[in-house]
Amino acid sequence: MSELRVALLGPVAWRTPPRHYGPWEQVTGLLAEGLVASGVDVTLFATLDSVTSARLDGVCPRGYADEPGMDGRVWEAMHVAHALARSAEFDLVHNHLDWLPLAFAGLCRAPMLTTVHGFSGAGIMPAYASAGSAYVSISDADRADGLDYVATVYHGVDLDGLPFAPDGGPGLVAFGRIHPDKGTHAAIDIARAAGRPLTICGIVQDERYFTEQVAPHIDGDRVTFLGSVGPRRRGEILGASAALLHPIAFDEPFGLSVVESMACGTPVVAYRRGSMTEVVDEG
Repeated sequence: MSELRVALLGPVAWRTPPRHYGPWEQVTGLLAEGLVASGVDVTLFATLDSVTSARLDGVCPRGYADEPGMDGRVWEAMHVAHALARSAEFDLVHNHLDWLPLAFAGLCRAPMLTTVHGFSGAGIMPAYASAGSAYVSISDADRADGLDYVATVYHGVDLDGLPFAPDGGPGLVAFGRIHPDKGTHAAIDIARAAGRPLTICGIVQDERYFTEQVAPHIDGDRVTFLGSVGPRRRGEILGASAALLHPIAFDEPFGLSVVESMACGTPVVAYRRGSMTEVVDEG
């Protein structure tokens, strides 16, 4: 029996795996490593500076989110066109790049599977509804009506980078984009009410929100802001905390930091929204 040939069509906002932030890149990279270890012939379409055991191909030299002069729309279009031009070489094209490849699914010469990493809004649904793709959801909570889902597959994590540290420490931690959706301001309020110091980690995605509702509380003592931290530091920070605060203000599709925290032995305190009841065991 011939070896299964799989193309992983990854995102190109950041390198795979990411140096700092990049959950889609992180998940796609881990999947590539796992498939290669299982004997699958994998070609990863990602930025050309990506690090992988799979065959690497692409056109984007580096993540466009790190380069102000790079237009992400242009590079994503070129990236998708390049990958689909090679699609006849594969038994499966696994799309991790949201709606754009779906708009050209009719040009794909292999079956397409799309992992939906969360819907950014109702406006993208026409691309999903009309595409000839099967879909994988990352939680049951994130499923949309009318799509052909073959399974729900929760994100995996690399346990080697997340050492188990059940004793933790006295402080609390909040991981994620600095954005109202992630409830960073609520985490500050919760930590203050609990009388515990808080460490905040994440990229600033909403500058006004950060300036008005987060930055005034940062004092380096009760509230510390570390910015975006890469995979190597995540386990260290999570394992040294008493709990991860995840007071989300939207229906979280999955929540990678939640699973990473539990892998480190650090409990999660989250609002009951989105996928939280699926990925967090109470008690």
